Amino acid sequence: DVLSEEEEQDRVPPQKLQLLGESEELRALLRNAHLRQLLLALEQARDKSSLLRRLMQEPLFVEFADCCLAIVEPPEEKENVLPE
Repeated sequence: DVLSEEEEQDRVPPQKLQLLGESEELRALLRNAHLRQLLLALEQARDKSSLLRRLMQEPLFVEFADCCLAIVEPPEEKENVLPE
């Protein structure tokens, strides 16, 4: 399969995904039973995009998502970041 440039930008290399498993901060978040329940519901949902929009209103889920993003795309690696 040939990916478009936009699809390629949305892909995370396996090496970066491995960093998720090594993160103590992420592991600590995943110890939360409520977060695990939210993730399980998302995994099992038929309409994942609709549920994901609702979950992004949930502070715990946003914290989880932010943690994952910080691991796979640290702030110094992001493009177009404005200096503070």
